[in-house]
Amino acid sequence: MHLGYSLLAALLSLAMLGSATAGDNELSAEEKAAGWQLLFNGRDHDGWTCNTGKPIATPVEDGCLLPFKSGGYIIMYDKKKFGDFTLRCDVKMSPDCNSGVFFRVGVPKNPVYTGFEVQVEDSKEPGLHSFGAIYDLVAPSKNANRVPGEWNTVEITCHGPEISVKVNGDDVAHMNCDDYPKPGLRPDGSRHKFFSAIAKMPREGYIGFQDHGHPVWYKNVKILELK
Repeated sequence: MHLGYSLLAALLSLAMLGSATAGDNELSAEEKAAGWQLLFNGRDHDGWTCNTGKPIATPVEDGCLLPFKSGGYIIMYDKKKFGDFTLRCDVKMSPDCNSGVFFRVGVPKNPVYTGFEVQVEDSKEPGLHSFGAIYDLVAPSKNANRVPGEWNTVEITCHGPEISVKVNGDDVAHMNCDDYPKPGLRPDGSRHKFFSAIAKMPREGYIGFQDHGHPVWYKNVKILELK
């Protein structure tokens, strides 16, 4: 009898765990209660377009967004701009992949110089252009990405001037935009690609995924706006 009750308790626990865990491109009950929003439904491009304003040319594949050969430099969520938030998504790379998660893009037709990018790359050593870098501004503290063909979880938090990045649960990069008051210069005096001062970059903008000429897949795109 004791074994029967133990088995019943185990089954109930599994049932409760299953109800609390969301499937791909879904929100769990806990995420809904916390205020998370699902930006990609896993079925179609509702809410998404190319930064050129054209429809995305590549179809949804196995519940994933594909920027590769989409027809734009980035595919972006165009229903709303976001300022302070935590953005979470899963990404899978092809070999030698180069892509990126763009955010706070002020001018969609010029995302490279009016927004920020967290690099997604098949990289082996941490650097200013490796996986998890705040592109050309802050190198990750470590390479926390997995090999091509495996899924990675990227989490980006923006709150005022503060930007931080997690890769697969590891804190890998952080910056304060106000520490970059001079155009083209990092705090240590070395040069970066931006023509304007990072401290004056938009604190609100669009979110998107880059096509840099390699197949790459994104799913479970979720955002929590911070008050």
